[in-house]
Amino acid sequence: MRQIAPEIVPPRAASPAYANYVLVVLTIVYVLNFIDRQILSILAADVKRDLHLTDADIGFLFGTAFGVFYSLFGIPLGRLADNWNRVRLITIGLALWSAMTAFSGLARSGGQLTMARIGVGIGEATASPCAYSLLSDYFPKHNRATALAIYSSGIFIGGGLSLSIGGLVVDNWNHAFPDGKWGLVGWQAAFMAVGIPGLLMALWVATLREPLRGQSDGIITPAQPNPFRDFLGELVTIIPPLTLIGAARRGVAALLVNLLVAGIVAVAAWGMIAATGKVPQWVAIGGGVYAVFSWASALKARDVPTFRLIWGTPSFIYVTLGYGLIAFASYGLSAFGALYAETMLGQSKTVVGLFLGGGAAAAGFIGIVTGGRIADTLKKRYPWGRIPVILVGTLGPVIPVLVAYTTASPTIFYIGMFLAGMLAPAALGAAGATTQDLVLPRMRGTATATFFIGTALMGLGLGPFMTGFVSEVTGSLRTGILSLLLVAPISTIFLLLAWRSVPAAEASVVERARAAGEAIA
Repeated sequence: MRQIAPEIVPPRAASPAYANYVLVVLTIVYVLNFIDRQILSILAADVKRDLHLTDADIGFLFGTAFGVFYSLFGIPLGRLADNWNRVRLITIGLALWSAMTAFSGLARSGGQLTMARIGVGIGEATASPCAYSLLSDYFPKHNRATALAIYSSGIFIGGGLSLSIGGLVVDNWNHAFPDGKWGLVGWQAAFMAVGIPGLLMALWVATLREPLRGQSDGIITPAQPNPFRDFLGELVTIIPPLTLIGAARRGVAALLVNLLVAGIVAVAAWGMIAATGKVPQWVAIGGGVYAVFSWASALKARDVPTFRLIWGTPSFIYVTLGYGLIAFASYGLSAFGALYAETMLGQSKTVVGLFLGGGAAAAGFIGIVTGGRIADTLKKRYPWGRIPVILVGTLGPVIPVLVAYTTASPTIFYIGMFLAGMLAPAALGAAGATTQDLVLPRMRGTATATFFIGTALMGLGLGPFMTGFVSEVTGSLRTGILSLLLVAPISTIFLLLAWRSVPAAEASVVERARAAGEAIA
């Protein structure tokens, strides 16, 4: 694939006022992103009743189905973000996921709701590759972690608002219209209430200015030719069974390797199905793992510099896996924290929504913004400065979670969850900024998509499921939740390896890109 060579020039800062304006708009987009993603949790009881679904169905809709499609489509959409107009792409994505959220309110079966959730996942896959790349061009390196942390606060604000908005709409709608209105009951109206505003927000996002790619780093990358041809080529490399076509195009040897890996993944998935009895879960995860391998193999054949700076850089892998395990624990806590408070501590939904949902939103915002600021401050003094902040996200929540899930006091529980919800998010801005610094500007969208595979496949795809499975096997929800802490030592090992290797990897980005064949003027 032919790439236009970037040009090395003096870094040029965007207007601080306009950069901050863009940051505010994109943060609102991310708030909507997580409201639409997580509102199903507060609507689950009504959806189960009306659509005749099981807890397993709800878990699949909330986690695995959404997470696998979100992560896999994030890769080709991240590639498109690297090569096309990012403002247009995120506008289209916002409109798609908002429309699919509203469509969820029209669902009359589990199958229809599944298709809507898949659409939400595909649309939301545009958000972070575009936003990370845009913000990296609007903010210089020394402020980048702070900007990305503020943007990422939308995770916690949106997650908290999804509980309060969903509950408020359902209760008021059902009270005002006991028999429904316009063919809609409360949970359907809630999907509509959060989906339709996103369509209006898309019109606002479309007015943002597309910055010159690479301007803040002084590595100007012109627009690439044929971005949609490259996007379609990327789809063939990652969506099974089209992946076999993509592999065959690279030769018989590539096809045989692809088939061999597909066989290995299928055997592993069969083993997990035999061990757990959970067919949809492991078919989806196995398909996701195979698809990611297929994509990485194709990327290596088509764009060696990008492959080398992402998959061929151990530091990038260490940070992604280290943070992915933080996401594993965080999503598990998010999925079952409210249920634990209700069933084990006797708390009402209203109280849980107020203290757990509101506390999570406030704690997450404080943690992610503070973590970003501290990471930027340390980065100015030390080349490894952001890694200790990511470690705080791994080790900091351990004691608060242990206390919260062993106490009989609701007050101590909420305090523990607030502290855990403040410490874990501190890692995200630092981790995201670190991965952005390990690649060239034209590679940032792809790097972001790769980074979020760790969050989606490891976190959303596995965290809630494994928590529920351990709870099912042991008969104890407390044990299921506390089992999440077992990943902390593994995450710590990856991050200590990153601490040692990141400075040299970041300092040699341009040199390693040139060695891999990147044309840099």
